Amino acid sequence: MFRLEGKVALVTGGSRGLGRADALALARAGADVVIADILVESDPEGMEAERFGPLSQVMKATGVVYTERTSEEIVALGRRSAAYKMDVTDKEQVKAVVSRIRQTFGGLHILVNNAGTLDHVAQLESQSEEMWERDLRVNLTGALNCAKAAWPVMREQGFGRIINMASVAGTLGGYGQASYSTTKAGLLGLTKSLALEGARYGITSNAIVPGIIATEAYLMSNPKMRERMEARTAFKRPGKPEDVAHAIVFLASEEAGYITGAELNVAGGIELFTF
Repeated sequence: MFRLEGKVALVTGGSRGLGRADALALARAGADVVIADILVESDPEGMEAERFGPLSQVMKATGVVYTERTSEEIVALGRRSAAYKMDVTDKEQVKAVVSRIRQTFGGLHILVNNAGTLDHVAQLESQSEEMWERDLRVNLTGALNCAKAAWPVMREQGFGRIINMASVAGTLGGYGQASYSTTKAGLLGLTKSLALEGARYGITSNAIVPGIIATEAYLMSNPKMRERMEARTAFKRPGKPEDVAHAIVFLASEEAGYITGAELNVAGGIELFTF
């Protein structure tokens, strides 16, 4: 069950964290996987790290960028893979990457819209308009750009899986996270609209709703804040990136072919009334 041989996947924001785990899990299930990110190890300039905010800058500076390394690991598993530098906010760049994938790999069956920003934390009075617009461009419009580019390929194939990475911040709200929460809530609306439009073409559209997941970025956050957030989960601990990745493999599989427009919580019960 849940085998993906013969399928080609594109994972955005795959340089680390959830994206890296997703890419590896899809490959282990048999898919060929393309990883796209604004940060790539061999990029000598890395100007996007400056343009997309402090978290990207920190990851670039500390070497937490595994775009090409993950692709190499996938090839070692016996799958085809490539690592491309791609800015999801650049429509023409996204189209060019999807075209390249189609030509090189013969199709595109699975799109995981994982690229996102998570470093704009401020209460309403201090919310930066510039960062608000950045979050909209990356988290929401970026997913739209990728879906629009992949749509004609999936429609022609009569098969497609679009999986959007939302967040419990989009379903519950987030204190000091107005821009992040808004974009993640918007992703849920986009997911359902694509589900309605894609069904007649064999394209499903679903959202993963992660909670507290122990990614590199999470482990860099304030320990006291982490303790408070973990206490809200039913398990009293964070999840692993692989917990999200396994759910994505399921939604990408043939076995999930009658599931569309769903919001799948991978959140350890943080959305429940826990005390």
